[in-house]
Amino acid sequence: MPLEMNRDVFITCAVTGSGGTQDRSPHVPRSPQQIADSAIAAAKAGAAVVHCHVRDPETGAPSRRLDLYREVTDRIREADVDVVLNLTAGMGGDIVFGGVESPFPVNEAGTDMIGASERVAHIAECLPEICTLDCGTMNFAEADYVMTNTPGALRAMGQMMTDMGVKPEIEAFDTGHLWFAKQLVKEGILEPNALVQLCMGVPWGAPDDLNTFMAMVNNVPDDWTFSAFSLGRNQMAYVAATVLAGGNVRVGLEDNLWLDKGVLAENWQLVERAGTIIENMGARVIGPQEVREKLGLVKRAPVTK
Repeated sequence: MPLEMNRDVFITCAVTGSGGTQDRSPHVPRSPQQIADSAIAAAKAGAAVVHCHVRDPETGAPSRRLDLYREVTDRIREADVDVVLNLTAGMGGDIVFGGVESPFPVNEAGTDMIGASERVAHIAECLPEICTLDCGTMNFAEADYVMTNTPGALRAMGQMMTDMGVKPEIEAFDTGHLWFAKQLVKEGILEPNALVQLCMGVPWGAPDDLNTFMAMVNNVPDDWTFSAFSLGRNQMAYVAATVLAGGNVRVGLEDNLWLDKGVLAENWQLVERAGTIIENMGARVIGPQEVREKLGLVKRAPVTK
């Protein structure tokens, strides 16, 4: 497929994630106020979309608590800056097996497996404009941890999201995930004008070499909108590569803690640098209202208290 550079690019900021980064940088936000404040600062720096997880305010460990999601959502919606809210729905599918010779019983400390309805309970509560749908099962780098997303669970979650009027952002960690996402569209579970995030360099999914990246890009249907990111030192290189390949970009502390060698980043700084790269390539950074028009989103009002 010939490259067709994207001239109108939106930036997503992945604010905090659920990885074990909370003790590696003081800038990784933990509390709902810190997460919301970091998201708002990213929006002011040029992010049209903020992608949010929540963490235990005391330990920084990943959390699924509805009250934390509600507080983050309310704070962002009540802010003096407009931004598209994207909440994760990726948690609740984690299995850590007991070992290679005795996988059962599973490791209860690391396993977090819940049903499809519970996995999207905070989506139903907060009704963000976008939420993520991890479209496949994958081995992660940590020991015997498996991110589990069965076809049945994905069909159920995808239908719930569609019925709620929340646009799923398909998270594709490998080409097979795109294959199944196209099946969900074919079955009418997801709308035809799908949104997909190409997740590059996450062990053990798709490596972030350019040949694999273009294989992923070439598997995205022409009428879909795609964005992409890579981890760590390749985050900014992928801003340029993705714009050149026709996509939109994601940066943020979920994927990369560093601004420069030895310099820890804040989210707004990563967004600002991504914006500079995009504009220096001759493209334009678009805002949240243009993203809503492009993706068919409806802005949600703050909850009346």
